[in-house]
Amino acid sequence: MTLALRAMTQLASWPDLSEARPSCGTGRALCSAQSEIVHFHSDHDVDLHLTARAIHRFQDHLRGATAVRMVPGSRWVTIRLEVHTDIDLLLTLVSLALLAHQTWPVPGDSPSAYCNDRRSTALPAG
Repeated sequence: MTLALRAMTQLASWPDLSEARPSCGTGRALCSAQSEIVHFHSDHDVDLHLTARAIHRFQDHLRGATAVRMVPGSRWVTIRLEVHTDIDLLLTLVSLALLAHQTWPVPGDSPSAYCNDRRSTALPAG
Protein backbone atom coordinates (compact mmCIF):
# COMPACT_ATOMS: atom_id res chain seq x y z
CA MET A 1 0.00 0.00 0.00
CA THR A 2 1.43 3.40 -0.98
CA LEU A 3 1.75 6.23 1.51
CA ALA A 4 -0.87 8.24 -0.37
CA LEU A 5 -3.33 5.35 -0.24
CA ARG A 6 -2.70 4.92 3.49
CA ALA A 7 -3.32 8.62 4.07
CA MET A 8 -6.40 8.63 1.84
CA THR A 9 -7.84 5.62 3.70
CA GLN A 10 -7.28 7.27 7.09
CA LEU A 11 -8.71 10.63 6.01
CA ALA A 12 -11.73 9.09 4.25
CA SER A 13 -12.84 7.75 7.64
CA TRP A 14 -12.96 11.25 9.15
CA PRO A 15 -16.60 12.34 9.61
CA ASP A 16 -15.99 15.86 8.22
CA LEU A 17 -14.58 14.59 4.92
CA SER A 18 -16.15 12.86 1.97
CA GLU A 19 -14.64 11.59 -1.24
CA ALA A 20 -15.35 13.58 -4.38
CA ARG A 21 -14.04 14.16 -7.85
CA PRO A 22 -11.28 16.81 -7.76
CA SER A 23 -12.02 20.05 -9.57
CA CYS A 24 -8.66 19.78 -11.33
CA GLY A 25 -9.67 16.41 -12.79
CA THR A 26 -6.57 14.57 -11.58
CA GLY A 27 -6.57 11.87 -8.90
CA ARG A 28 -8.96 11.72 -5.96
CA ALA A 29 -10.25 14.41 -3.60
CA LEU A 30 -11.68 14.76 -0.14
CA CYS A 31 -14.07 17.61 0.63
CA SER A 32 -15.62 19.19 3.67
CA ALA A 33 -19.01 20.88 3.72
CA GLN A 34 -17.20 24.18 3.04
CA SER A 35 -14.62 23.33 0.39
CA GLU A 36 -12.36 20.88 -1.35
CA ILE A 37 -9.66 20.10 1.19
CA VAL A 38 -7.19 17.64 -0.29
CA HIS A 39 -6.30 16.26 -3.73
CA PHE A 40 -4.32 13.02 -4.03
CA HIS A 41 -2.53 13.33 -7.38
CA SER A 42 -0.08 10.45 -7.27
CA ASP A 43 1.47 7.92 -4.93
CA HIS A 44 3.57 10.72 -3.45
CA ASP A 45 2.04 14.15 -4.17
CA VAL A 46 -0.91 15.63 -2.30
CA ASP A 47 -2.30 19.15 -2.63
CA LEU A 48 -3.98 20.64 0.45
CA HIS A 49 -6.31 23.65 0.32
CA LEU A 50 -5.72 26.09 3.16
CA THR A 51 -7.21 29.54 3.55
CA ALA A 52 -4.99 32.50 2.75
CA ARG A 53 -5.18 33.47 6.43
CA ALA A 54 -3.97 30.02 7.56
CA ILE A 55 -1.09 30.03 5.09
CA HIS A 56 -0.06 33.49 6.28
CA ARG A 57 -0.35 32.52 9.94
CA PHE A 58 1.68 29.30 9.61
CA GLN A 59 3.95 30.15 6.67
CA ASP A 60 7.20 29.94 8.67
CA HIS A 61 6.31 26.43 9.86
CA LEU A 62 5.18 25.39 6.39
CA ARG A 63 8.38 26.68 4.79
CA GLY A 64 10.42 24.86 7.43
CA ALA A 65 8.92 21.46 6.59
CA THR A 66 10.96 19.68 3.94
CA ALA A 67 7.91 17.75 2.71
CA VAL A 68 5.93 20.94 1.99
CA ARG A 69 6.11 22.97 -1.20
CA MET A 70 4.41 26.35 -1.39
CA VAL A 71 3.51 28.14 -4.62
CA PRO A 72 3.34 31.95 -4.35
CA GLY A 73 -0.24 33.18 -4.67
CA SER A 74 -1.76 29.72 -4.29
CA ARG A 75 -4.08 28.71 -1.46
CA TRP A 76 -2.87 25.15 -1.94
CA VAL A 77 0.27 23.62 -0.45
CA THR A 78 1.81 20.44 -1.79
CA ILE A 79 2.94 17.69 0.55
CA ARG A 80 5.40 15.12 -0.77
CA LEU A 81 4.78 11.77 0.93
CA GLU A 82 8.12 9.96 1.09
CA VAL A 83 8.24 8.58 4.65
CA HIS A 84 5.61 7.57 7.20
CA THR A 85 6.05 10.77 9.22
CA ASP A 86 4.90 12.72 6.15
CA ILE A 87 1.48 11.11 6.66
CA ASP A 88 1.44 12.47 10.21
CA LEU A 89 2.28 15.92 8.84
CA LEU A 90 -0.51 15.63 6.26
CA LEU A 91 -3.06 14.57 8.88
CA THR A 92 -2.08 17.53 11.05
CA LEU A 93 -2.36 19.94 8.12
CA VAL A 94 -5.73 18.51 7.05
CA SER A 95 -6.94 19.12 10.61
CA LEU A 96 -5.68 22.69 10.34
CA ALA A 97 -7.36 23.11 6.94
CA LEU A 98 -10.70 21.90 8.29
CA LEU A 99 -10.43 24.27 11.24
CA ALA A 100 -9.38 27.16 8.99
CA HIS A 101 -12.30 26.69 6.61
CA GLN A 102 -14.75 26.44 9.51
CA THR A 103 -13.47 29.21 11.79
CA TRP A 104 -11.33 31.59 9.72
CA PRO A 105 -13.14 31.79 6.40
CA VAL A 106 -12.45 34.87 4.36
CA PRO A 107 -15.04 36.02 1.80
CA GLY A 108 -13.80 35.10 -1.66
CA ASP A 109 -11.19 32.70 -0.26
CA SER A 110 -12.28 29.84 -2.46
CA PRO A 111 -9.63 27.70 -4.10
CA SER A 112 -7.98 29.11 -7.17
CA ALA A 113 -8.91 27.67 -10.54
CA TYR A 114 -5.92 25.36 -10.29
CA CYS A 115 -4.48 23.41 -7.40
CA ASN A 116 -0.68 23.21 -7.39
CA ASP A 117 -0.73 20.10 -9.58
CA ARG A 118 -2.53 22.00 -12.34
CA ARG A 119 -0.70 25.28 -11.68
CA SER A 120 2.63 23.60 -12.32
CA THR A 121 1.45 22.46 -15.76
CA ALA A 122 -0.59 25.60 -16.51
CA LEU A 123 1.99 28.23 -15.56
CA PRO A 124 5.14 28.87 -17.58
CA ALA A 125 8.34 27.69 -15.95
CA GLY A 126 10.49 30.43 -14.68
